[in-house]
Amino acid sequence: MFQLDSDQQALQAAAAEAARAILGATLKEDDEAERFRKEAIGALGAAGLCGIPTPEAHGGLGLGYLDYAIVLEEIAKVSASYGVSVAVTGLPQVILSTFGNAEQQARWLPGLAAGELLGAFALSEPGSGSDAASLLSTAVADGDDYVLNGTKFWITHGGHADLYVVMARTGGAGARGISAFLVPGDSPGLSFGKKEEKMGLRASPTVEVVMEDLRIPAANRIGEEGAGFRVAMSALDSGRITIAAISVGLAQAALDVAAAYACQRRQFKTAIIDFQGVGFMLADMATRIEQARLVVHKAAWLRDQGRPYSHVAAMAKCAATDCAMAVTTDAVQVMGGYGYTREYPVERYMRDAKVMQIVEGTNQVQRVVISRHLKQQHEQG
Repeated sequence: MFQLDSDQQALQAAAAEAARAILGATLKEDDEAERFRKEAIGALGAAGLCGIPTPEAHGGLGLGYLDYAIVLEEIAKVSASYGVSVAVTGLPQVILSTFGNAEQQARWLPGLAAGELLGAFALSEPGSGSDAASLLSTAVADGDDYVLNGTKFWITHGGHADLYVVMARTGGAGARGISAFLVPGDSPGLSFGKKEEKMGLRASPTVEVVMEDLRIPAANRIGEEGAGFRVAMSALDSGRITIAAISVGLAQAALDVAAAYACQRRQFKTAIIDFQGVGFMLADMATRIEQARLVVHKAAWLRDQGRPYSHVAAMAKCAATDCAMAVTTDAVQVMGGYGYTREYPVERYMRDAKVMQIVEGTNQVQRVVISRHLKQQHEQG
């Protein structure tokens, strides 16, 4: 795919305009104060940007993941923090659309898609990050209920979300003992611990979530007992596309600022973009972004076509997040001392980029996924 169709171009323009209007005025203040504005998600939802792939019957736009990637890239050009928030509140929607029953979908999807409700995804724990199957949180059946206990770490929207999709152990050790649950944000027994003081994504809250004898109806379980790990991995495959799209937007924003600066900044009576040391660096940045964008779009297209896409999503996540880290670092270099100051946004872009290589599975984990796919290909053929 080398050109967006007219509908996608209109969606892209609308997303860019809405993101600038809703998020642009307070970017610097939100970052410095580590302030999350839940109302901004509501405004983005009102603009139609929080339920892109959610079916129309449940309040979404019913579009594909390629459309979703296009929208997230535009939001991230303005704010990676809020791009991540839109993507994270989208994860429960993806899970409910794929694995939820009719009652669960009707209860939660319209509000999430409209941005009126905020979603969260609670998988990671203090001792289980990349090794997600070793999680220790428990969900014990008790009559018509489950009682949940445990602690979740690194939870985006912790303390703000209206709905948490929580993975907890209902059976023995390993992946087959994990189940998925819908936990309303006002549930008794749900509390919140430490808010992380982060290097980047400072306008996106990351908070410890604690469950102490938290009782929910058995009807809040998603799918069968023991299906939770499959639910989580499916969500992460989709989430890798969204993080990759956000990373492309972040890299593009950094390139745009650095290129504009290089065109107007003069040394020895010459625009610095005309010096090969700078011009070639910008050319490499632009090339790397275009490469990353293409693999992100391919992963999204494969998902939309119902074709296997996990390994391509892993490639997209690696390519785009490594690109974002490299491009934002080079943008600071192009701008010299100015790039290192808060007068320009590239230092924020650089800080925001680093975590993209970590979330939704580290890039080392992505390379494991890719290499396993290569092994399977060669063993089969």
